[in-house]
Order: sequence, then C-alpha cells, then structure tokens
Amino acid sequence: MTNKTNEAISDIAKKTTRTVKDSLGSREVSETAYYGINTARALENFPVTGYMIHDVANELVVALAIVKKAAAMANLETSAPGSHVAEIMPFVIEACDEIIFDTTYTYRKHFRVDPIQGGAGTSLNMNANEVIANIALEKMGHEKGSHDIIDPNDHVNMSQSTNDVIPTAARIAVRLLLNDLLETMKQLRESFVNKSQEFDDIVKIGRTHLQDAVPVRLGQEFDAYARVLGRDIDRIEQTGNYLYEVNMGATAIGTALNTKPEYVMAVIKHLKAITGKVAGRYFPIRRCENLIDGTQNTDCYTEVSATLKICMMNMSKIANDLRLMASGPRCGLGEITLEERQAGSSIMPDKVNPVLPELINQVAFQVIGNDHTICLASEAGQFELNVMQPVLVFNLIQSVSMMNNAFKVFGKFCIDTITVSDRNRRRMKAYIDKSSSLATALTPEIGYKMAERIARKARELGESVLDVCLNDEAVMAKLGEEKLRKILDPIEMTKGGENLQQ
Repeated sequence: MTNKTNEAISDIAKKTTRTVKDSLGSREVSETAYYGINTARALENFPVTGYMIHDVANELVVALAIVKKAAAMANLETSAPGSHVAEIMPFVIEACDEIIFDTTYTYRKHFRVDPIQGGAGTSLNMNANEVIANIALEKMGHEKGSHDIIDPNDHVNMSQSTNDVIPTAARIAVRLLLNDLLETMKQLRESFVNKSQEFDDIVKIGRTHLQDAVPVRLGQEFDAYARVLGRDIDRIEQTGNYLYEVNMGATAIGTALNTKPEYVMAVIKHLKAITGKVAGRYFPIRRCENLIDGTQNTDCYTEVSATLKICMMNMSKIANDLRLMASGPRCGLGEITLEERQAGSSIMPDKVNPVLPELINQVAFQVIGNDHTICLASEAGQFELNVMQPVLVFNLIQSVSMMNNAFKVFGKFCIDTITVSDRNRRRMKAYIDKSSSLATALTPEIGYKMAERIARKARELGESVLDVCLNDEAVMAKLGEEKLRKILDPIEMTKGGENLQQ
C-alpha cells in the first residue's frame, strides 16, 4: 500500500463522524469531538467574532471546570451511598481535573462556542456539560455519547443552571486574570519608582498647557507616575474583591430550585477549596447574601471595568508624556531617550518611533470602548436575569488580558530602558536657561509686576532671566547678586513640596 493511500485512509478516518441528537433533530459531529448537539447548534447559530471561547477566554474554560467540579463534589457529598450519582460523580470530578490542568489543550480546545452568543451563556454551559460528560464516559470505558450512563444535563449539570454557573465561572475567571494583572502592575509601578530615583538629580522645565512652567525634577515626574499607578492598583484590588461573591446554588433565578439545602452549603465550600488550589493563593469565595440579587445584577463587573478604564486613562496620559519628552531626536523636545525597538518607517531611513507608548494609547482606547459595551450590557438586564452577560464578560476578560499583556512589554521594553543621555541633559538645561517662567520665583521678593517685566524682557531679548536681572538696577537694588542666584537656582525651585512633606 502506497504512502498516498495510507494518507487517504488517514484523512477518511479523521472525518469519521457520529450522530448527536436532541428534541429538535440531529447533527453530525467529528468522532474525535468531545462536544455534542448543543455545541454543534451554537457553532451554527453564533459565528460572530471568529474566535472560539478557548482562544480568548482560557481562564473562563478553567473556571467552568472548577465550577463543575465543585458541583460534582457537592452532589457526591449529598447523594445516597451506592446510588447511580455516587457511582458516576468521581468520574465527572476526574474529567473536570483533566480540563483544569490541561496544559496541552487536549480537552480545552473542544470549548468551541463563540464568546458572543444568545441565551445568556447557555451554549457555553452546555458546551462544558458535553465535554465533561464525554471525558468522564471514556474514563469509565464507554464511548462518547453514551448519555444513558452520564448525561450532560442530568448529571454534569445536576443542581445547577446556566444562570448560576456562568456568573460564578465569570467572576472566578476575571478574578484569576486580575491577580495576574495586579502583579504586573506592581512590577510596572516598581519600574517607575526605580526611574524616579535614577532621575532625581535631573532638572527640567515643567509645562502646563504645553507652555513653559516652573522647573521640576524628572524624578519627580516619574514618582508621580508611580503614585497614580499605585492608586489604580488599590482601586482594582478593592473592586475586584466583589468578584469573590458568587451566586452558585441559585439555579435559575436565585430561588435555589432543584437543589438540596445541604448541596447549596457544600458547593461553596468545595468551590473555595478548588479555586484556591488552582490560583495558588487563598480565594475568599462567599455566597451572595441574596441569591436573587446575585443572579439579576451585574454591577460588580461594571465597577471593575470602570477601574480598568480609569487606569488606562492614567496610563495613556503617561504614554503621551513619554512620547512628547522623547520626541525628536533632533527637532522635538529630546529630553529622554526611549530604547529603539524597531524600524519606524518603510520610506524614511533611520526613523524610530515610540511604539510602546503608542501601544498603551491604543489599549486605552480599546478598554474605554469595552467599558462602554459593558455598561450597555449591564443596563440591558430585565427582571431576574441579565441575558447580555456573554458580551459583557467577553469584553471584561479582553480588557484585563490586553492590559496585562501590554503592561508587561511596556515595563520591560520601555520604562526599564529609558535613559537620559548627555545630549538630553544639555537640551533640558538649555530649556531652563531660556525659559522666562523662572521669573515666577522672583514674585514673592519683587512683586508680580516687576517679575512680569523681567520675564517679558528675557523672552523678547532671548536672554536668561538671571542675565536680565543682573542688568536690572531695580532688581539688584532689592535682592543683590547672591540672593538673586539662590532664588533662581532651578534645583531649589523643585524642593518646596518636599519641604512641606517633611
């Protein structure tokens, strides 16, 4: 038999399908697929973003498996010994572990539904039920689809509803992502702190309205960047804590229909233990005080999204500052030097662009847009459920993921590598020497009108404020040269706020 014949037979084998059925009819799915009829229908109905859920929300897949495992453990704990449920739940639990710890994507790749879908996430929940059921069946020695033994709805989804599974999994997934983001942000803040110390002796001209202002140390500017980022960290951490409050056990609308009271107690216990183990840190998961409230409302997502938006607006402002300070290299401000990361033009030789700050700007635009979508989706809930959670969760996960990825490269390839060359220092000194705004420091001694006259004359003549003062009899009569030079020392002008802190 030739190699081509072998390849043809192999291709035919790969295309082998099995028939999956529901009350609406049947579909053919690949024999290798772990999903079933509900997933197949969702693939037909929602070809929207071009993504599959495992592509863009891997943490949500893991969180779903965590939720399903906790539910299976609670059902096992509350089932009668020797019952069918007691017999099959260990295999369901084992199947969930296969997904949670599936580093090779053997099973996660079968979570294929589009992240934006109708039905409040029912397709995603069904996708999880089907994959877990078929993994469990194989572990029992049965073929995929043998749902008379393990049924996706009756067994994997036992004591659950999409309406408590999806919100709970979403909160866990976002919280897992936030943990990574917060660690990255803390590292980025440390990068700003390090640069503030490195640049503390460098004086430059401050600017307001893009016009000359009074002197400031470059290190002070970077310290301000570190501090606003610190507040962003605090805001995100605080609002992210609301994600620990879940509605698991609520089932359809928050009334815990079709559950045992002991199950409702047990599922949170297991959810907390499993999530903490996966996250590698304590996860203080708790049940909503009111399960109907927890099922209806999505304000915890909108609050987190708002803090992400605030953070990105702050970061975009910082990126704008860096782009301006690094502009040039010869015909711009030229105050700092960014590491050259890649060629900046296909036509202009030797042009290098500030690509990392530009990246931060664009991520900010996306996060701000995502926040608007999240607000609209949150407002669109009616009565006992918000059916718009798929688009809400998709955008929130995207925001957190993009920020984490962008901040990592921004810190490593931009902030950590910023330098101030001798040319940069000369440029900053020249700006200070030329700036008439230094006359501001004279106003307490000679008054605003005389200081304004000095500043205007310095600007008109193109001379320094110091030189104009040294040739001005009225100023010299009031101050004398020694006092004048002390007042106009740029470094001393930057210390007033620090003296207040002391």
